[in-house]
Amino acid sequence: MKVYQTNEIKNIVLIGGSKSGKTTLAESMLFEGGVISRRGSVEDKNTVSDYREIELERQNSVSSTVLYSEFNGKKINIIDAPGFDDFIGEVVSAMKVCETALMVVSAQNGVEVGTEITWRYTTKHNQPVVFVVNQLDHEKANFDEAIRQMKQFFGEKVTIAQYPVNAGIGFNSVIDLTKMKLLKFPANGGKPEILDIPANEKDNAEELQGKLIEAAAEGDEALMEIFFDKGTLTEEEMQKGLKMGLSKRDIYPVFCVSAKQNLGVHTLLDFVCTTAPSPTDMVTLKTSEGKEILFNSKDAAQAFIFKTQNETHIGTVSFMKITAGEISESLDMVNANTGSKERISQLFAIAGKNRNKVDKAIAGDIIATIKLKDAYTNNTLNSSKNSSDTIEPIIFPEPRFRTAVRAKNTADDEKLGGLLKEIRHEDPTVLVEHSIELKQVIVQGQGELHLNIAKWKIENIDKIEIEFFAPKIPYRETITKPAKSMYRHKKQSGGAGQFGEVHMMIEPFAEGKADQKEFPIRGREEINLSWGGKLMYHNCIVGGAIDARFMPAILKGIMEKIDEGPLTGSYARDIIVSVYDGKMHPVDSNELAFKLAGRNAFKDAFKNAGPKILEPIYDVEVIMPSDRMGDVMTDLQGRRAVVMGMDSEGSNYQKIKARVPLAEMNRYSTTLSSLTSGRATYGMKFADYQQVPSDVQEVLIKAYEASEKEED
Repeated sequence: MKVYQTNEIKNIVLIGGSKSGKTTLAESMLFEGGVISRRGSVEDKNTVSDYREIELERQNSVSSTVLYSEFNGKKINIIDAPGFDDFIGEVVSAMKVCETALMVVSAQNGVEVGTEITWRYTTKHNQPVVFVVNQLDHEKANFDEAIRQMKQFFGEKVTIAQYPVNAGIGFNSVIDLTKMKLLKFPANGGKPEILDIPANEKDNAEELQGKLIEAAAEGDEALMEIFFDKGTLTEEEMQKGLKMGLSKRDIYPVFCVSAKQNLGVHTLLDFVCTTAPSPTDMVTLKTSEGKEILFNSKDAAQAFIFKTQNETHIGTVSFMKITAGEISESLDMVNANTGSKERISQLFAIAGKNRNKVDKAIAGDIIATIKLKDAYTNNTLNSSKNSSDTIEPIIFPEPRFRTAVRAKNTADDEKLGGLLKEIRHEDPTVLVEHSIELKQVIVQGQGELHLNIAKWKIENIDKIEIEFFAPKIPYRETITKPAKSMYRHKKQSGGAGQFGEVHMMIEPFAEGKADQKEFPIRGREEINLSWGGKLMYHNCIVGGAIDARFMPAILKGIMEKIDEGPLTGSYARDIIVSVYDGKMHPVDSNELAFKLAGRNAFKDAFKNAGPKILEPIYDVEVIMPSDRMGDVMTDLQGRRAVVMGMDSEGSNYQKIKARVPLAEMNRYSTTLSSLTSGRATYGMKFADYQQVPSDVQEVLIKAYEASEKEED
């Protein structure tokens, strides 16, 4: 394979709804570029892209696939991204390293859920977009309706560059408004026959071309002057305007294809080669310090890992975009994120399940290597040992669905832990927590489907049976008023006995709260609790009632009960403890006696101090179609949500911001999808802890007491 220079490289990501034909389009792109000699199909389960066992079974993408095509002296790196919102992390990482997004829209279904969701991310990442209307050979294909919906949802910048002459069964011709010619495609695809526009289409073509020319001219003052002077632009001038407008998101050109029949794909690839931006045409990446990446091939080598994947019989495959210099086999590099050394053993140009070995690659290219020791997604590799520059990381969406997981056979617990760690490396949107507090392994992801796919892999590939079950909620316990208590621990059983008596007062802690005045404070210890909040421990002993050497033991007893709160066994927080009196025995007093006395005195005082359970509250942001807002709002109110605000999101969507208890968010992604036919999306992020309502507290306490009796 030829070594492509930076200006000969195009990086595109295929996005859109599930079943819109992205994988089939990718197959035809590889065929047109000669990378494969025969086109497979999703139905026959032999495509280059969706080759993983789970994808063959489901017949849709669950992971992004890196591919490439060679066309007109250019290398086009293609990333085929999934269409389901549950796998949006794959879309986000692909957008990070691609200059252009090709939004595939089904001519029979128009704008779908996946179209809307991925569009929001192109807006967020300021990604240039080319619309590709696919499946124009389908009997229900309706190009005009698809365009109407696209303009309705995405605005008037959606501009027709091609339109079909005979959409439906028998489709084989489009009118190209840049060339003002009719393109007739051969039966098996390839280069079209260029013909004059039929007389009955001329008026329509001229009207649409006028809109295209005006849109192309708007992005450049010089072109606008030419347009005002001559009333038109040449094909070359139009191409220049389209290139500039596309890069600035001032225009979203629309092209026509039937990916299944390989019709129009040749023309689409030609447009990508001539008009889509190269890596040097726009700023897409920056260092963590904000320095723009220029993709200079003369600089020291640097690469950014945007995807990590485990392949059977191969191991870890690292997908990288070269951001500077050139990379070749046996090159020694340093992981700027960890400081570890890495050697590039082999380099591959990746076409899905096919890996083609290359000797070297240049800045701007996307390649893969294998068996790096300690490098994963979002890591930056530098060839210069003195360079500590890191690329600004991919910001993955926060998890929205959580579940507890365990192996059905406890002997597999350790192996399950290792597999979950591998899944986390492969998919950063999966979070894994071994919660000591909850005594559960908690897995979080983008939705129920997302985590079910992870479950499928563990059970079918790694052969470990696991089960998901409802996760516990990490409640907190605290107090609302002062309380005093005394506890005497006395035990006599022959020989030396145990004796310790502790008097204490506890009260709520708050930042800036004045010290209590009732007892003199002789010593103070402030403990920042690892689960949040504080414990203030005051030594108020006078006259030697308790020897100083027993004060740490009393604190140890208190910490044991803080670690397992009296109400629900949850962590306690934000409490001031003042030990102000007690008694000792000259023989029987020891550290164990005072630890037990301190523990029980704290427990007794806690129950009389207006104890309250705190629950985790999350900031939740829901984006939904305007016509589904009432249903979504009603459901949120049933989840004890406090609505913080509402706003419009474009012309067809509404956004609700609310604070919702985590306990009420179980399986919310499934409910929201049902309420909105999959058209809504949401994000959630931890906000703070707040008191639970009294009726909820009563239920929680009774449930905990019942579980304690069962264990006894």
